[in-house]
Amino acid sequence: MREEDRTVPRVLIVDDHPLFREGLKAALESTEGAVVVAEAETGGEVPDAVDRHSPDVVVMDLSLPDVSGIEATRRLAASHPGLPVLMLTMSDDDGSLLAALQAGARGYVVKGAGSEEVLHALRTVAAGGAVIGSDIAARLSALLSGGHRRDAEQLFPSLTSREVEVLELIARGHDNRRIARELVLSEKTVRNHITHVFEKLQVTSRAEAVARARDVGLGDED
Repeated sequence: MREEDRTVPRVLIVDDHPLFREGLKAALESTEGAVVVAEAETGGEVPDAVDRHSPDVVVMDLSLPDVSGIEATRRLAASHPGLPVLMLTMSDDDGSLLAALQAGARGYVVKGAGSEEVLHALRTVAAGGAVIGSDIAARLSALLSGGHRRDAEQLFPSLTSREVEVLELIARGHDNRRIARELVLSEKTVRNHITHVFEKLQVTSRAEAVARARDVGLGDED
């Protein structure tokens, strides 16, 4: 069945906004270029949806209620390594782009792209290729080169230099007390920095923050 359906990609849409899912489904199916076989609102629903409906492509939003789309993509890459993921998100910042690709996404397109571009991206990743939206492709080569601390500040432009330092120490496995000692700060100040880092990176746990940090090379001992 999978072999017969490959000319028309079978799609799982993962997005917590019902109206967006409805609009994307209508846009994709109006040209008969793809068929939406399942939808999910959270990252936690993805494994069951994949097992039940055997999609050819997963279209993944970055911001989900339970885990980030990046973490959901990483888990999917581990459990279903042959299943391509296309990120379709409002986030066009460099850090999200690189983290998504390093998590295993085959494509990255910003919401607002035309239906033809999205359909082309779906078909490309379903066929085993990779695709980056035209508006961000020019930045990719610059993201993949350079030293890690400077690059981390560029990849996470919302973080201050101090917050990048805190994030790096979190990625090295340091607890708040040790971070406070190394940066000569109070533990309360460290907790405040960590709260801001979590908010800005849209993560909810230390483990997710570590994963995002290591995606861009932070946390590796020199």
